[in-house]
Amino acid sequence: MSAPGPYPVPAADAPVVVFDFDHTLYDGDSGSHLFAWLIKRSWLRLAAALLATPLLGPLVALLPTRRRGISGYVWIATFGLRRRRDLDELIDRYVVANRERVHQRLLPLALEVLTAHRAAGDRVVVATGAPPELARAALSFVAHQDVPVIGTVVGPSCGAVIARRHCHHDEKMRMLRERGYGQVAVAYSDSTADLPLLEAAARPVVVNPKADKVALFRQRLPAGTPILNWGCRDRGGDPV
Repeated sequence: MSAPGPYPVPAADAPVVVFDFDHTLYDGDSGSHLFAWLIKRSWLRLAAALLATPLLGPLVALLPTRRRGISGYVWIATFGLRRRRDLDELIDRYVVANRERVHQRLLPLALEVLTAHRAAGDRVVVATGAPPELARAALSFVAHQDVPVIGTVVGPSCGAVIARRHCHHDEKMRMLRERGYGQVAVAYSDSTADLPLLEAAARPVVVNPKADKVALFRQRLPAGTPILNWGCRDRGGDPV
């Protein structure tokens, strides 16, 4: 899989390489897996989620309302928590309890590419719509826990811990720039929601896209942009 390092310390002017997490480094939607686990902790949470799905499901399906829909499920999953740290502790418990499953979902080919960039001295950063602690905990299994992670900012609200700032679409680019990752040399992502990131990158690489989105990527991104499949069986892209 990936070598454990050590890796050279990137120079300040080293190329910036951005990886999405879900369906890019991880086979699936890590946030959905986490919050499903949290909801299933009690039958009351599960019942509330089922009752709310006719409302929240369509919101999640549409890009303009996705944040609201996801926040609804997160509220159900985290009701009773008071601090972001409480959620981080539950994330760590989830990753430990599901260690084998989480580890198996990390894509070996993706980790090889990430390792190669780190070994080359690039400034590698993971930018994800999931809580950053989740990506960090998962990457700790393969000795990449020190990779900077930018993710959705959560905080207490209305008796739960919910998304305050969703690392998604244009907001993901704003959050990257705020952290000093303005000029992106290479970007890897599966999602059309990351088109602002892919379009900003000098070299975009689409990995594991939904098959029905491949044409859109070819239309929006420069000719010759690689569209690859790194091991997600239910996704499109050219096999590697």
